[in-house]
Amino acid sequence: MSNWERLVWNQREVLLKGFLVTVEICLIAFAIAVVGGMLLCLVRLYVKPLKPLAVLLIEFFRATPIFVQLMWVAYVWPEIFGWPGTFFAAGCVALGVQSSGYLAETFRAGIEAIPRGHREAGYSVGMSPPQVFRRIVLPQTLLASAPSIVNQFTVIVKSSTLVSVITVQDLMFQALKLVTVWYEPIEILTVTAGIYIGFVFLVSLAGKTLADRLRLRYGLAAA
Repeated sequence: MSNWERLVWNQREVLLKGFLVTVEICLIAFAIAVVGGMLLCLVRLYVKPLKPLAVLLIEFFRATPIFVQLMWVAYVWPEIFGWPGTFFAAGCVALGVQSSGYLAETFRAGIEAIPRGHREAGYSVGMSPPQVFRRIVLPQTLLASAPSIVNQFTVIVKSSTLVSVITVQDLMFQALKLVTVWYEPIEILTVTAGIYIGFVFLVSLAGKTLADRLRLRYGLAAA
């Protein structure tokens, strides 16, 4: 029996289980990042009394290393806020809040790049400010920001490997556990790296395909 069969193929269920946990964490963290980033962006742009707080949070999330944020959310937040109650939730939140800082700036740049005349055209036909934002500003912002949004998702995927240090049983956790059992890292870690590379490639391809189709549908040139 070859090492590849013994260490990889025979352990495929363990690796698949870890990969599914990784996918789940990344999707939840990405949802947190998109919602949190948009909220921080809107507060910074449109809620002047809270703008300093939004700027502070954005800069804090962007400037703090993900490992530090992971430890902070996993071990400090439960003592202060009583939440999150699991390391899985802590991993999702830590990955999400850091990326929310980057996406907040991405959304802000997208909103500020929209010509003023587009908003004025909406007002001229009787739209309210919320309607202008929802029907004119938001779609253009998301389309223009699509490459950066997809890129941030790939950052989340790569950063998710760190949740293994707080015992979340993701792909990296399972791979390292197999290494400690068999003491033969070459095959296990090579396949693990290949899985992450394939995942990131598929995410990038799917994001680009979706963005191009949306741009084509709404009459915008693809980047």
